[in-house]
Amino acid sequence: MTNGSYETEQESFWAGDFGDEYTARNQGAEHHASNLVFFSRVLSRAHGVRSVLELGANRGLNLHALRALLPGAELAGVEINPTAAGILRGAGFTTFNQSLLDFHADAQRDLVFTKGVQIHLAPEALPRVYDLLYAASRRWVLVAEYYNTTPVEIPYRGHAGKLFKRDFAGELMERHPDLELVDYGFLYRRDAVLFEVQDDITWFLMEKRG
Repeated sequence: MTNGSYETEQESFWAGDFGDEYTARNQGAEHHASNLVFFSRVLSRAHGVRSVLELGANRGLNLHALRALLPGAELAGVEINPTAAGILRGAGFTTFNQSLLDFHADAQRDLVFTKGVQIHLAPEALPRVYDLLYAASRRWVLVAEYYNTTPVEIPYRGHAGKLFKRDFAGELMERHPDLELVDYGFLYRRDAVLFEVQDDITWFLMEKRG
């Protein structure tokens, strides 16, 4: 959608002022160093990655780390917030400034992922995002989100209906059974090696075997 007209309230929320504030707040050397540690772990199991697509890339913190680790790879991001998308584009990444719910991949990439994004989407929209993750990936899918065995909503910075926890990866694998779990792990916010900026994220690396 354009001109601020979106299907869900969550899209409008992140495209607007709150998304701008998030973009300004989340930056710095500690984020970069922490992401280098995290993606080094992921890439030790995900081999042959020469192209990457991030769904919900914001200003590109994850993609900057991947550029350092995969200097020859083609890196792209989808980002709904215009301010963040402008920063992403200015850094030289292929940028799609649109909602995930409107996005259709222009090509398959070796690795497609979300990190701290599906938790902020309308729950009824998740099946479409699962299908997008699957369809856009040539081989690897990474989901790094808050985990809970059953769906639950929690308040987010004084806002309701903006943060949800569930088994995103499990639901994705149930919807697309040829995805095989390769590795998983937990990023603990008190881990000094991660500079306390990863915020208790559980990650799952899956491979398409079909």
